[in-house]
Amino acid sequence: MADTLLDDVGDLLREAADQVVLPLFRKLDDDDVSEKAPGEVVTVADRRAEELLSAGLRRLRPGSMVVGEEGVADDPGLLRHLRAGGDVWLVDPVDGTANFAAGRRPFALMVSLLTDGRPTAGWILDPLADTLAVGSADDGTLLNGRPVDRTTATPPPGELRGAAMTRFLPPETRDRVRAGGRQLGELLPGQHCAGREYLDILTGEQQFVLFWRTLPWDHAPGTLLVRAAGGVARRFDGVDYHPADDDRGLLVAANEQIWAEVRDALLDS
Repeated sequence: MADTLLDDVGDLLREAADQVVLPLFRKLDDDDVSEKAPGEVVTVADRRAEELLSAGLRRLRPGSMVVGEEGVADDPGLLRHLRAGGDVWLVDPVDGTANFAAGRRPFALMVSLLTDGRPTAGWILDPLADTLAVGSADDGTLLNGRPVDRTTATPPPGELRGAAMTRFLPPETRDRVRAGGRQLGELLPGQHCAGREYLDILTGEQQFVLFWRTLPWDHAPGTLLVRAAGGVARRFDGVDYHPADDDRGLLVAANEQIWAEVRDALLDS
């Protein structure tokens, strides 16, 4: 993939952050926040950022389709495009909206590109930390412009650090994950921002993350970036993740050995 596209989309994310998202951080009025589904909030920043990003992405790839989180909230039928031919952009304008609406960090802006149904590129920007990850399936991942390779560092299981989103897990699975976490170095509760979890794998801050809910805009960018850096993103049964799948459960790890060790600890204990 041409470096210019990676740079152009990265610049577009920074533009959306600088012009729309950050000016509204901790400055939202009550009317700027609403509930789009039980327990799910949306802000004016989400909607405005998605509009800016969608317009910019269509300019970069004329004829492409944009599937944004807020667009799907209005028209769930847009999800049918995730296995369609041509270029399809997945957009999460503010990942971690609940954090953003409450004036907390972290939150992120995320985009991924699917070409003929295949994830081909991904972008994650944490604007407060000024951390940008970009990458393509064929050329690897860059973190703030530097190549990332997570395949070599493999601590023993008792030193592994990662997060498990246990809130939505079925009760039996939740109990198993919590019990199995005692075999690992540290099992974190999560940051309510999938983008930051993926960035923390790329930086080495943590080695794995476990999710139950796997909405495509939350996970298409991060799974691509982790895989392009040598990592693994699979369902609990070992099937590779694809954003068009509507299954539940996802385990992401910095490399193959860590994935297997964490799965054994958390899901087979």
